[in-house]
Amino acid sequence: MNVLWKLGAYSAALAATFGAAYGIGNAVDPIADEPVSHAQHRASPSPTPGDRHGDHAEAGAAATVPGGLQVSEGGYSIDLKTPRLKAGRSEDIRFLIRDQKGRVVTDYEPQHDKELHLIVASRDLLTFRHLHPTRTANGTWSTPVDLPAAGDYRVFADFKPAKKDKGLTLGTDLAVSGAYKPAELPEPAAAASVDGYTVTLNGDLRAAAASELTLSVSRGGRPVTDLQPYLGAYGHLVALRAGDLAYLHVHPNGEPNDGETEPGPDVSFSTTAPSAGTYRLFLDFKHNDRVHTAAFTVRTGAPAKAQPVKSTPAEQHESGDHQH
Repeated sequence: MNVLWKLGAYSAALAATFGAAYGIGNAVDPIADEPVSHAQHRASPSPTPGDRHGDHAEAGAAATVPGGLQVSEGGYSIDLKTPRLKAGRSEDIRFLIRDQKGRVVTDYEPQHDKELHLIVASRDLLTFRHLHPTRTANGTWSTPVDLPAAGDYRVFADFKPAKKDKGLTLGTDLAVSGAYKPAELPEPAAAASVDGYTVTLNGDLRAAAASELTLSVSRGGRPVTDLQPYLGAYGHLVALRAGDLAYLHVHPNGEPNDGETEPGPDVSFSTTAPSAGTYRLFLDFKHNDRVHTAAFTVRTGAPAKAQPVKSTPAEQHESGDHQH
């Protein structure tokens, strides 16, 4: 009898202990009947990949992903075969474009006179290269490139597969070895100097709204009125968002020999920034049989300030790196 009484008392004590623990647990963090899935924690659906020109989804729809942020999109991927290069040395960069089954793509639809445009930019946006690699019969793309500074770079492949409705811009990382010296992005300015030319920027870049940018080219204080066609236009503009290097490839208004577009000094572009922020603009233009690149720092919604013209590291935008 005494043994039974002790067992009963022990059981009651256990029940009281677990009951108290359960009450405390409920007070601090109620126990869920079922585990909560990751999907239940997402505030919105995953973004739907968009095109590289910054088009925006309608209100309430998932936001589009700017070009160049993804290594794979629309069933295509970039396969970089040379993920590491050395600073200050001309080396070949090689890559493939693969479809969703892993097959190498060999059929492209030319855009702006080329099957594929390759952009290489440093993460600090001070080094920029616009290249046009060659493709072998087996689909391997390659081109020499000389990058002056060590650091992290982004490689962009801008192309349109044959028989597809739209083009793609895929991006991947490139490491350049050497002595690394971090640098700050130049402040916004309304004019830039490159190779003896002065390029003036008019207009302001807007987020989620169309705007027009006009770039005027002069040399020795005189307007340049005999620009030469380059990639089917009198100017070629690329915008990269500071921070993540979202890619915005902008088309010019008008084209050579259309009866309306003059060969300078003004080259205008219509564009929409995918978001508010700071961007780096790179204008390629051709004059006297040579391609030059002028670079600008722009903040959305803020007109560029008129400042004394001085060379920024467009020193690093050697025209010799352009291939025609």
